[in-house]
Amino acid sequence: METLRFKTNIKCGGCVATVTPFLDKETSVEKWQVDTANPDKILTVEGNAVNGGEVIEAIEKAGFKIEPLK
Repeated sequence: METLRFKTNIKCGGCVATVTPFLDKETSVEKWQVDTANPDKILTVEGNAVNGGEVIEAIEKAGFKIEPLK
């Protein structure tokens, strides 16, 4: 299982609800969550063959900013 982390501007439950359909349709993503309490709004994505580019594209399509964490 691979884990990727991203800094986002997903800041509330409504924002999470907006991105849910976009992330849920990514077949490589098995589990994800956003830590809205963290100042950097960290999105953690888990899956066997998670493609960071696809995750970034999905979040941007939903209308949010995202950047990979090192």
